[in-house]
Amino acid sequence: MVEYKMLNKALMYIFVGHILGLMKLDQTLEEQYEERGDDHVGSSSDTPLRKDAFLLSDDEKIDRIQDNVREILLTLGMDLDDDSLKGTPKRVAKMFVKEIFGGLHPDKKPSASTFDNKYKYGEMLVEKNIVLYSTCEHHLLPIVGRAHVAYISNGTVVGLSKMNRIVDYYAKRPQVQERLNIQIVKELQKVLGTEDVACVIDAKHLCVNSRGIRDIESSTVTAEYGGKFKDEAVRSEFLDYINLDTEF
Repeated sequence: MVEYKMLNKALMYIFVGHILGLMKLDQTLEEQYEERGDDHVGSSSDTPLRKDAFLLSDDEKIDRIQDNVREILLTLGMDLDDDSLKGTPKRVAKMFVKEIFGGLHPDKKPSASTFDNKYKYGEMLVEKNIVLYSTCEHHLLPIVGRAHVAYISNGTVVGLSKMNRIVDYYAKRPQVQERLNIQIVKELQKVLGTEDVACVIDAKHLCVNSRGIRDIESSTVTAEYGGKFKDEAVRSEFLDYINLDTEF
């Protein structure tokens, strides 16, 4: 009987130790995820989407998000009977689905018409200062900046506005700036049938500027170079074009 009680006590200690170990592991993982978000680390060059991401219609998504936004505001203590707040849950839901996260849906990818390079232009083409609005996926706060995109034609060219639209499409989703860079370059490489594509992004992250360290002066610069742009001379030429002081 004594041995049985001792065995039960030993098993209880083991069980409690196991539970405490799991709790400590959960706490450590939560701290790592929080730290990862503050360090703005991405996990993949593809946007992390579930397989069922597009089973719901836009209207169904708006209804669900509206309810959740309402619950968040109520939890914060906001009076949703106030005239200023009555329509906020629906406005936010529509903004998420139709506007700032509209680039999540593949049906909204811009068609990029290409043309033969009949005029035999053989130098790089640079589209700079493309205004960029995106959203940090770690804190859902704005990323605001400019993208500079270039390619060297291998016989195919694309309409200038399509470059802007591709930037806008991949920006309109929860993003990490490094991933955005890669996605823009990969899409243009696919459209143009060439590896010779480059993109530099210079942007301010409000998750750095308005919270945390609250540094309003800093900006983040990222770059992705493909093909000939990996050559130092070609890359330097591209960066020189970006630095041209263009005024009209």
